[in-house]
Formats: sequence, C-alpha cells, structure tokens
Amino acid sequence: MGDARILIVALVALFAFDRRFVHANFANDTVPSWGAQNVRISADGENLTLTLNNQTGCRIDTINRFMFGSIEMHIKLVAGNSAGTVTSYYMSSDGSAHDEIDFEFLGNSTGQPYIIHTNVYAQGIGNKEQQFYPWFDPTSGSHNYTIHWNPSEIVWFVDGTPIRVFRNYETLGIPYPSKQAMKAYSSIWNGEGWATEGGRVKIDWRSAPFVAGYARLGLRACVWNDSQCVSTYPSSTLAPDQRTQMATIRDSYMIYDYCRDTTRFDGKTPPECSQPQY
Repeated sequence: MGDARILIVALVALFAFDRRFVHANFANDTVPSWGAQNVRISADGENLTLTLNNQTGCRIDTINRFMFGSIEMHIKLVAGNSAGTVTSYYMSSDGSAHDEIDFEFLGNSTGQPYIIHTNVYAQGIGNKEQQFYPWFDPTSGSHNYTIHWNPSEIVWFVDGTPIRVFRNYETLGIPYPSKQAMKAYSSIWNGEGWATEGGRVKIDWRSAPFVAGYARLGLRACVWNDSQCVSTYPSSTLAPDQRTQMATIRDSYMIYDYCRDTTRFDGKTPPECSQPQY
C-alpha cells in the first residue's frame, strides 16, 4: 500500500496545482507515428497491440506533452523466442538536447529471462542504464509499469513496487529533466544489434510476427500549456516500506548498474553516483 500512498499524495497535490488530468484512451489520446499498419487499437480504445515483422516495427505517441506526473502502462511482452526484439515504453522531448525517461524490455531466447532496461537522458546525455531481471513472467499477463516524474526525482515502478530512483542534483551541476515537456511513447522494434547478449543473438524471423499487448494507459500528469506546469509542482519522497521493497528488488534482481561500472568511465563514476538516490 505504500506505493499507492505516494502516488495518491503526488496526484492530489498536482490536482490542487493544475487541475488538468488526462484519463487516457489509446484511440483518443495517442497517434501512430511509425508503422501504422502494425498498430491495432481495440474498438473501445482501451487496448493496443504493437507488432514487429520482417518489414517494420511500429510506434505510437501521445498527442499531448506533459510536465511532471505519473505515466502508467500495462504491458504484456512478446512470448516465446523474442531474442533481438525491443519493446519500449518511455517519455521524451524533441531535439538533440532532449530529455528522456526509459523503460525498455529486451527480448531473449525461449526459456531465458527478459531484461528490464531503464535509462534517463538529460539535455541529450544518457549513459545512466540500470537493468533488472523480472521476478515474474512478463509474457503470461499484463504488468503495470509506471514512470513517476517530478522536479525532485524520477521513480520507476513495476506493479507498484519502486525499482529505481534518479534524484535531481542540478544544484551540483548535474543535468536533470526539469525544463522540457515530454510525450509518452510505446514501440516495438528490431534491436538485434545490441538487445540480446550484446547483439550476439539475432532475431529469428521464423518466430515472427512479434506482438506486444498494451492496456490501461494512465496519463495522470500535467498537460503542458504555456509553461504553466513548471515552478511549484510538488515533490515526493518514498515511504520507508517502499525503500525496503526497492532495496530487496535491487539486491536480488538488478544485473547492471552504471554507477558500478568504473571500467566504462575510465576508473571513475558519474557525479550523481556519489549522491544519495533513495
């Protein structure tokens, strides 16, 4: 229940500040921006499938841009041999100096686990990856993946459990996504050059088409409009039980943390790694 409390507190505060919530529907609130022939939206607009075949993948974008809030998606990943495929759900602004917050799901050979890949870009600079094995079968049903973003921190949730926090240390000169409104995106694409075992395992097109299912899009966020969403948006802090949950997940299921990869950064780590994150 701790995760519910933090989201409720943040959303109540947001309502008091801006009063512009979005109860989302794929038919009304998103638009295909690539591979439209592979996008299928249910008649009621509540469900979506994205397909990758040997011709193309596909992507949808939200119509609106947002500045802070909770963006939620229920996703059922590609079953069976999904090696080389990437199913993604993320937020991003435009341009080379863009901000971005990522959930990407890296497919694997039948019987091998998916990888939950997270990253954050600020002013066009990423290289902040953390990866996890799921502690459930992400192909047997839909699971809730939520990005909670406010001026003080970003929190990635899986089924209501926080798995990662990235805090704002702009006062120390560390870039943070705080000034650019972002759309939410969902896509499936050919990532065989890097997604599975660093690109060693390629897509087996005999297993195509690869289909990911999306449902219950939640855009509980401030719709961007003439910079009115910035300035006094409230911050939030994880409750003690949430911190405990997150520590358990990270100890048991995290398989890569850029903050521990000193070889990658010439014997050093990025400056935010020396600061508390949760």
